[in-house]
Amino acid sequence: MDRTDYRIIELLQNNARLSNKDLARQVNLAPSSCHARVRALDESGVFRGFHADVAPAALGIGQQALIFVGLARHNRSVVESFIDEVVALPEVVNLFNISGQMDFVIQVVVRDTRHLRNFTLDHLASRKEVSRIETSLVFDQHSKHGLPNLVVGVDGP
Repeated sequence: MDRTDYRIIELLQNNARLSNKDLARQVNLAPSSCHARVRALDESGVFRGFHADVAPAALGIGQQALIFVGLARHNRSVVESFIDEVVALPEVVNLFNISGQMDFVIQVVVRDTRHLRNFTLDHLASRKEVSRIETSLVFDQHSKHGLPNLVVGVDGP
């Protein structure tokens, strides 16, 4: 990847709906060359997807929370099973396997605190491999979409 590829990535992180014509103009390429670069970046796995950032309240989501989970056992099958089952739950936005006293942080979106309580009891506290749970309510969220521009030299980082 070169500086132009990194600039394409940066621009698409800021606006995934940017037309190829506008993108090509901003990176000083012919539209066909720009399209070929975007396709190559996509095919190589650089882009994990393009999505719409939806207002939670528009979907009836009144509360977000971070749930910290500690497991009693840490063998591969227990951890992989936990991950597979938790990420499949509709309330789960993100699951992070972390270091420290807890093993996972689960970001969830729910209607209200009753929904959060039921989610925690039904899907986490009832699991025999879960030994500890701590929940933090999210009061406000400020997102910076995408990764920082890490271009250091002409050919990237």
